[in-house]
Amino acid sequence: MPRDLKLIPVILLLAVVAIAFPVEAAEQDAVAISANIQQRHLPNGTVIDPIFASATSQNIAAYTRGGDSALWTGHYLAAEAFRYKVTSSPEALANVWTALRGIRSLRVVTGNNLLARCLVPVNWRFASSITQEEAAHGIYNGTVDGQSFKWIGQTSRDQYSGVFFGLGVAYDMVDDASVRAFISNEVTGLLNYLVDHDWAVFMPDFSISTVFWGRADQQLSFLAVGRQVNPAQFDSAYSNFRSQYGLEVLVPIGIESLDDYGSYYKFNLDEINLYNLIRLEDTKRNRKRYMRAYRILRGTIANHLNAHFNVIDRALTGPDIARDAEIVSELEDWLTRPRRDVFVDNSGKFPSCGNRACDPLPVAVRVPTDFLWQRNPFDLSGGGAGTIESAGIDYILPYWMARYYGVL
Repeated sequence: MPRDLKLIPVILLLAVVAIAFPVEAAEQDAVAISANIQQRHLPNGTVIDPIFASATSQNIAAYTRGGDSALWTGHYLAAEAFRYKVTSSPEALANVWTALRGIRSLRVVTGNNLLARCLVPVNWRFASSITQEEAAHGIYNGTVDGQSFKWIGQTSRDQYSGVFFGLGVAYDMVDDASVRAFISNEVTGLLNYLVDHDWAVFMPDFSISTVFWGRADQQLSFLAVGRQVNPAQFDSAYSNFRSQYGLEVLVPIGIESLDDYGSYYKFNLDEINLYNLIRLEDTKRNRKRYMRAYRILRGTIANHLNAHFNVIDRALTGPDIARDAEIVSELEDWLTRPRRDVFVDNSGKFPSCGNRACDPLPVAVRVPTDFLWQRNPFDLSGGGAGTIESAGIDYILPYWMARYYGVL
């Protein structure tokens, strides 16, 4: 055998080792972020963010961002479920259970399977920081397993989308009978509420906080998860709804894709709902219909330097060398970002088109926020006093998804 050919296995081994080092380092970062979430961001079982006494202090003075607690708890559940699938880590499984119990508490506390935005124990020392901040959404009383709580109302479609995303992912990623039984119970309760109330969400005062009318994409996505975890109850419901409204999935996605700037968070909701809907669809005809809507969405956001959206694209469309390399770069850049809400002003540093950047800003310099990938990449300035710490789910979710789908 020629000497050069003998060297090929050695060269390949060195290449594998070279790739493994940054992956190992990134995994350490992801694990550390998860540990910090457990320590600081889940004081009552659902994700909220701490406010520190000052920009340099490590003393927690209050909590914030309770309005989206259900949404991010669902994303956190998905992240830890992907982590468990990749690593079989007992710690990841424990974190999955923490998130699942948190989601259960958001359902149980309302007393009728309605999903709450957030809940806090009535005797928790930081309870007032959440209830005062979220007072406009309505504060209600409830109990979970005999303990008294205050819960946040005016639940939005966002909260349901995040929770169903996490539950659908966890059911597939965690091959554990007790986990799957727990998820089936939660999905069944939440979905029965929506179906029984004609896809409208009622508060205790009988006001309607939101409706899913005209959102066939979201309704079908939730029903697809329902069929996944409880086919005996939801298989025919999904099939019937799909036959009536499957063609309408494209309509709201197409409308939202006309504007790449306003209400940017809508794209995260579109992505997570289409992710479950497309991957769980078992007929070629309807998957093609859903993918048509997805391609319209992708055409709007493909160049936004968004690791979360890009790894979902990997999941739905397969490998792409340029996009997959971009995912790795975006995750590396995320690690250079501040974890607190320091004020950032990029005005004059990048070409601007009115009050926004002409092109998506580099990940490393974007405005600090709760979940980077749902915030506008064209914003030139924003932030706060550097006292609010973000959870970091915007790193661990695309990271573990990238591991699962073979990007890293």
